[in-house]
Amino acid sequence: MGRSIWYISKYVSPPSETSAGGRGYILMRELAKLGHHCIIITSDSNHLANVPTLGAVHNLQEIDGLSLCWIRTLKYTSAKSLRRILSWLHFEWRLFRLPKKNIVPPDAVIVSSLSLLTILNGFLLRKRYGCRLIFEIRDIWPLTITEEGGFSRWNPLVLGLAFVEWLGYKYADEIIGTMPNLQEHVRNVLGYERKVWCIPMGVDLTASVDRLAVPQNYKDLYFKKGKFIIAHVGSIGISNALDVFMKCAESLIDNENIHFLLVGDGDLKAVYQQQYGHLPNLTFAPKIPKLMVQSLLNKCDLLYFSVHPSEVWLYGQSLNKVIDYMLSGRPIVASYDGFPSMINEADCGAYVAAGDPIALKKKIVDYSQTRAEVLAEMGARGRSWVLEHRKYEDLAEKYFEILFR
Repeated sequence: MGRSIWYISKYVSPPSETSAGGRGYILMRELAKLGHHCIIITSDSNHLANVPTLGAVHNLQEIDGLSLCWIRTLKYTSAKSLRRILSWLHFEWRLFRLPKKNIVPPDAVIVSSLSLLTILNGFLLRKRYGCRLIFEIRDIWPLTITEEGGFSRWNPLVLGLAFVEWLGYKYADEIIGTMPNLQEHVRNVLGYERKVWCIPMGVDLTASVDRLAVPQNYKDLYFKKGKFIIAHVGSIGISNALDVFMKCAESLIDNENIHFLLVGDGDLKAVYQQQYGHLPNLTFAPKIPKLMVQSLLNKCDLLYFSVHPSEVWLYGQSLNKVIDYMLSGRPIVASYDGFPSMINEADCGAYVAAGDPIALKKKIVDYSQTRAEVLAEMGARGRSWVLEHRKYEDLAEKYFEILFR
């Protein structure tokens, strides 16, 4: 007999043209295929989500064999704003007021960050239904905003979130993280050891079937023929730490063989275009639909991502970008010196120190002088590894074992 599972996260969403869909959504969809009753409770304030027209505060939708409950909440435009915090509180109040009589009672409730505040509603739901409560961490808050957001650790918001985080780690039945070394962070917060499970980002094979080819005119405009192309594909914002990429391109302006390609949009794109748009070895290309990403990645020689030097990465990373990169069968170089990740396990690329354009320059030049068949073998290792170890259907089965162990 199937179990009833509630997955609650303010920002989870179904797949759309611009998004692969939230990891939680795909995991619940896979569990629904196994015969379990899964309901996702989310909000309409995720700008990447394909939100239906909401006529009421709480809106129930049946999709992909699961139930999706949309909660209408306060909108905001800036991530660092009071309205964002108010939107969190608004979601929690309306979650507390959720009409529950028409929803199958849960055997397990999964509370997934962000926002951390939802764990408080999780405690109330556990008490009401006598169910299991799982605290899932996809972003380590408040550590992220003190390390990368410029907040003081003594800021009242940070102190409040730290207390909520401590409560979740201490009293949830299970803790699951997307990052491989979250257990060390939990130990630092609690002062003692607790079992922490890792269910990382995965590969959605159903989405990878319906790929679209990049149009010929896009390739003609933005791909330089005969060049060794290193590309960053994705958001262009402060968290993407792309200053190193830009400075590296500037330092290699006299190398006629290597070309840098930046694909995507974001808050800093215009700034970078103004500073570095004159470089002949750097091309800015517009964002493409999610279904075209694999087609574009396949046309590059080397793929790049970067992070800021930060304590956050001591606990590892599990980024959708890395999954996409590995799936493309192309080698990867990253400005990252945190906890080892699947790129190490697959041996499909290399890391250089975060924030070091000189180290990145040396590594890119080395790769540009490497035989094409060696690079192809390296990329193929990454694709094989991610298909073997990161299929969502397998991750969902592992998740279920943790829910009811």
